[in-house]
Amino acid sequence: MNTVYSWGHERRYNDASSAFRQHFAGRVQKVSVDGGFTCPNRDGKLARTGCAYCNNATFNPDYCREEGSIAAQLREGMVVFSRNRKSLPSVFLAYFQAYSNTYAPLEVLKARYEEALSVPGINGLVLGTRPDCVTPEILDYLAELSQRCYVMVEYGVESVKDETLRRINRGHSFAEARLAIGETAQRGIACGAHLMLGLPGEDRADWLEQARVISELPIDHLKLHQLQIVHGTQMANEYREHPERFPLFTPEEYLELVVDYLERLSPQIVVERFTSESPPALLIAPQWGELRNYQFTHRVEKRLRDRATWQGRLFQEVSPQA
Repeated sequence: MNTVYSWGHERRYNDASSAFRQHFAGRVQKVSVDGGFTCPNRDGKLARTGCAYCNNATFNPDYCREEGSIAAQLREGMVVFSRNRKSLPSVFLAYFQAYSNTYAPLEVLKARYEEALSVPGINGLVLGTRPDCVTPEILDYLAELSQRCYVMVEYGVESVKDETLRRINRGHSFAEARLAIGETAQRGIACGAHLMLGLPGEDRADWLEQARVISELPIDHLKLHQLQIVHGTQMANEYREHPERFPLFTPEEYLELVVDYLERLSPQIVVERFTSESPPALLIAPQWGELRNYQFTHRVEKRLRDRATWQGRLFQEVSPQA
């Protein structure tokens, strides 16, 4: 007899596909769009060099061209996904992914979000941004918007250690991430977080502690991925000079870490992904061959079964203080 876990289905972790099916009547596909935003780490407000690991070209699809309108990018992206999939998505979400997508005056944000929502077939927004790029005014607007369509704010947190955040030139603290996530959740807006495993200066104990700390926050969705060294970044320059500073994983090492991490993660958090795929022309290390994201996900599922474990098995909920 198969076990049904606390999130309501038989898979051993709280996966995004199942979670979205509970919210939407159909298969969901995010369509990336470049909204023409920038970042305080690039426009001079904080810095001009960006985060040490960041090259936006690693995750912007070919159809995301800033010279194309938001609506045109979305229409092209929807065609691409509809053409390349055996089962057609019935729900599309506009994924503002490049740079910091709440980093503009409110009137600019409204115009760009509304342009996306005007495209037939777009059912909501996912907004990738930084914890220091939201204001109460912006969050109040997003709370209103979430009453008529799906809205998720996805924060780049990357690490729960301030020492690491300084090391990678994030320009914000973990306290700022905690505050932004709390303010977002308090307004009833779906909230996601992005975290990276393998950052220099951290070790296995830090990453397992990260799972505990992040479980205390009111986040709905979590994205994990392994550290990748890519061309055109500060980290690539440092890696060439001092590769010993970077604890890069083999696929097998990373698989065991992910399963250990899942065991300690709150079962209420939906896990959207475990790995990232940078374009081969940009990727320096680690070289994992032809291993794709979906293949690694299958390995995670198998390893959870082999170890007779599941997301949240070792999770200990913190009791509210009296």
